[in-house]
Amino acid sequence: MGHIGHTFDRSSLGAFLRTRRAALQPEDVGLPRGQRRRAVGLRREEVSELCTMSADYFARLERGDRPQPSEQMLAAIARGLRLTPDERDHLFLLAGYRTARRDLRRQHVSPGLMRVMDGLAGTTAQVMGPLGETLLQTPSAVALLGEQTQYTGNARSATYRWFTDPAARERYHPLKRDANSRINVAQLRAAVTRDGPGSPAADLADILGRASDEFARLWDRHEVGLRWSETKRFVHPEVGRLDLYCQLLLEPDQGQSLLIFTATPGTESHEKLALLTVLGTAQFAAD
Repeated sequence: MGHIGHTFDRSSLGAFLRTRRAALQPEDVGLPRGQRRRAVGLRREEVSELCTMSADYFARLERGDRPQPSEQMLAAIARGLRLTPDERDHLFLLAGYRTARRDLRRQHVSPGLMRVMDGLAGTTAQVMGPLGETLLQTPSAVALLGEQTQYTGNARSATYRWFTDPAARERYHPLKRDANSRINVAQLRAAVTRDGPGSPAADLADILGRASDEFARLWDRHEVGLRWSETKRFVHPEVGRLDLYCQLLLEPDQGQSLLIFTATPGTESHEKLALLTVLGTAQFAAD
């Protein structure tokens, strides 16, 4: 990888993790505060759940008696502990890496967006990266759009999947698909212009130009300024058609966006979205 270049400082890493854990309150991560709570900050068990690792592993990291954690493990810790980008980079340096890999940096969700997502647990919402990578989904968003966070490589980008995987279009109404293709291309062109040659956006455009005739044809049209409509029409395999509003919140520093899907109260789509929220929660509990 070429990213290892610093000494793995076990004791400083352990001390840093302990102070970050102590600084977090249950409310910061969407957890209830129990009446008899004596712990300063979060318990190790709570942090291990947020970071999807065993409490024993996290405890040994804090004590400084673990071998060097992987970059993926550190990225999970950075997200679970709601680290700022500066704190995340510090964590990687303490663990013996020069800095987080570029792809892992792009996946790091800002603490502000994480707090918003904690408060949206019963809502249909997801956080997207700069190239359409789905970084976080509420259970209801998984029920609406399918699990989108498990992809790797180029397939992490929704734009890449749109032009290379027919299944990516299934939940979008057929009448909207041509417009979606044009918007995907126009937005990627804007990212390439902004980020320049050699950027992840430029790499993705090159790959798609070779992989998809449709993308290449649309790329040659040089369309810019096309934006997603606030209204989206989905076709869900279980509940059928849904007409939803999509609110977009931008996090400029990270290039990330928060999408929140809602329906007009009293409509059929509103009832269907409520049903999906229940389905999503039940499915989430079953998993």
